[in-house]
This record gives sequence, C-alpha cells and structure tokens, in this order.
Amino acid sequence: MTQSANCIDQLQRLPTSTAGSLPKPAWLAEPEKLWSEWRVTGDDLQQAKYDALLVSLQEQTAAGLDIVSDGEQTRQHFVTTFIEHLNGVDFNQRQTVKIRNRYDASVPSVVDAVSRSKAVFVEDAQFLRRHTDRVIKWALPGPMTMVDTLYDAHYKSREKLAWEFATILNQEAKELAAAGVDIIQFDEPAFNVFFDEVHDWGMAALERACEGLADMGCQTAVHICYGYGIKANTDWKQTLGSEWRQYEEVFPKLQASCLDIISLESQNSRVPMDLMELIRGKKVMVGAIDVATDTIETPEQVADTLRKALQFVDADKLYPSTNCGMTPLSRAVARGKLAALTAGAALVRRELA
Repeated sequence: MTQSANCIDQLQRLPTSTAGSLPKPAWLAEPEKLWSEWRVTGDDLQQAKYDALLVSLQEQTAAGLDIVSDGEQTRQHFVTTFIEHLNGVDFNQRQTVKIRNRYDASVPSVVDAVSRSKAVFVEDAQFLRRHTDRVIKWALPGPMTMVDTLYDAHYKSREKLAWEFATILNQEAKELAAAGVDIIQFDEPAFNVFFDEVHDWGMAALERACEGLADMGCQTAVHICYGYGIKANTDWKQTLGSEWRQYEEVFPKLQASCLDIISLESQNSRVPMDLMELIRGKKVMVGAIDVATDTIETPEQVADTLRKALQFVDADKLYPSTNCGMTPLSRAVARGKLAALTAGAALVRRELA
C-alpha cells in the first residue's frame, strides 16, 4: 500500500480539513450551482477534471489544510456519480421520490441486482496521491443515503438494498485504501432523519462498509450534516425549533461503533455543543465554518467554536473542519473560509501549547 509521508498518527494537533466538496472552476462547470452540468465534453473532460483536482489541491495546500481531498472535482453529485458506475440501476427509468423527507427529486431506478464491475474513484485517488504527501481523505456516499437517493423497483426493501450497497462500498473503500487514501469518509445525511432505520439496520450497514479498513491502516469517518444551503434544507431547519437535537438519536450508536471519526455541523447551527459528550473518545470533525452563507468567518470566530468544543472533545481528538461541502459558494469565498479555518485552528493550537 502506498503510504503518505505525513501519516495520520503524525498529524499536528487540531488537524484541519474540509467536510466535503469545494467549488469547481468556471471552465469545468457552472459556478455556485449544485450538480451543474460539465462545460467540457468528450475526450477533454477527464483531463479537465484532473486539472480542476490539481487546482483544488493547490488551494487546500495554500490554505494550510492538514488533511486534503479531491474537492469532489471529478463528480457532479456526491451520491449519484458513484451509483452511475454500478450495475442494476437505470438512469433512464426515473421516478419522483422525496429525498430525506424534504424535497421531491427525479431519481434513477434500481431495476436489477446491484453490483460493481470495476472501481469508481480509484484512478482519481491514485492521481491525487501522486501529487501530494499530505494525509488524504476520500468521501463516499453512505449506504442509507444511497438508498434514499433512488427508487427501488427490484429489492422492494430499503434494508436489503442498503446491505448490497454496503458490500459494494466496502469493495471500493478497500481499493481506495490500497491506492494510498488515509481516511475514508462516508456521507450519511440520512442519519439525521431516519432514526428508526439507523437503529434497526443503518448503523450495521455502515459498519459493514467499513470492514477490514482498519487492518489496512485506513481510518473511517462518517459525515452527518444538515445539508447544503439550498432552500429545501434551510426551510427544514426552520422547523427544528430552538435546539437541533437530531444528533442525540444517533451519537450513542456511533460512539459504540467501529468508526474512528464523527463529522458534525456546529458553526451557526442550533446544535447544542454538549451533545458532543455522547461521542467522547472518538475523533470529532467539528464544523467551524458555515457553508450556507457567503460571510467569511474571522479566525477568532472559528477559534471560539473550537474552544467551546474542547469542553466536550479531547484536544488530541478535535479535527476542525467545515459544516459541509462548499460547491455552491464562489471560489473566493471558499478560499477565505479555508484561510479562516486554518488561522482559527492555529490560534487555539497556540493556546493549548
């Protein structure tokens, strides 16, 4: 297995990273828009994606992030881009379903047994590994969130489909680890909505997706947020009251799980900070950057969020991050937010020293 020169165990205290996507260059896709179409076609598209990946890597490196990613530059959607490469899903046979019980969307249909005939992101990860010696984190959709982004005309069971996806994700994750990825992050926003399913089978399916990765020296993370700053999500947040306590439903399960890192939303949210006590002992990616606003945080605002988190998270397990992905933001705003994140973490790092 390829190893990064700066392995996870050698990260400095309060290592910084993003929780998800970064804005794409305007020449690759329409800026400040979720899931926009590619502006490059044919044989030039793959090279354009890799050019954008290098730009994203450079911006993360320039900002001083300790843990870098591909910025999701080679994918249009954090779930369906992975699903596009699987057998058993028909993208021409679409149905309208309610995503996360919030908004209607036209989605592809599962029409046969799902399987993975080849790697999806491994070549992309190998490309990223060749261009950096920093710790790499790679995001994959979680099994429950994959199920919630499809119409199932074959299994007729969310649980059965989730277990099939968990097996497929485990295959992909192991190949990513072998390609030099240090942390595999599973995105599971559905964990903030379907609590009964999380307890009945969602947590077990996620752990199935993680099997064997620890033996390969690869750590695992789960990212659970309140979504991009789109209207459907902001409207939903308005219904949640003065305190957002959704994490309270799933954190005890996660604390007892094999997952190494729990990623959560904090900056400008109504999540009570003391809920982090429920995952004491885990590494915690604390969202200290709000991705639903163009306002760039000051380093002191970031530091204040981190100081509050330190009441409930051990200092050697606090990983400052963003609340979610930043695709809908301008590149200038995203750069400013990344700079604020690393500067704020540096303030608290000096205080701890």
